[in-house]
Amino acid sequence: MTALPSSPRVAPRTDQSALRFNAITVVFVTLLAVILTLPALSLALGAAMLLGAVVPEFSPLRAAYRRLGPALGLHPDVVDEDPRAHHFAQGVGGSFLLASGLATLGGLTVLGAALGLIVIALAALNLTQRICVGCLMYFQFRRLRYALLRR
Repeated sequence: MTALPSSPRVAPRTDQSALRFNAITVVFVTLLAVILTLPALSLALGAAMLLGAVVPEFSPLRAAYRRLGPALGLHPDVVDEDPRAHHFAQGVGGSFLLASGLATLGGLTVLGAALGLIVIALAALNLTQRICVGCLMYFQFRRLRYALLRR
């Protein structure tokens, strides 16, 4: 009996242009939510980010990028890079925004604003310096998991 040839494994790919679009969107929408004290905006963006992190195919931000990107002159910049770290980072940001919106709704406006400002700062860092703190967290957690499982 002969073995069937295995199908070639396709390298995971990431669109850097989509990541920039997401970071810009997060900065400006969160800034609006914090300045105007609009917890619903933080909650909506946080939920959209979490959905995109868990089920990337249904990401509202990805849909917005595909719809608005060409009109804004954005072109795909696809690289061979595993997107899982970026999905994790998006989930962390989405969680912070949900916490921000809930804190603001609960009357803890300073805490809500602080959480929103953290998201803005980290998205701006990613946008301007290409430093993804959530991605660094992802790789550290993977390293820790490997160390714990190796015991």
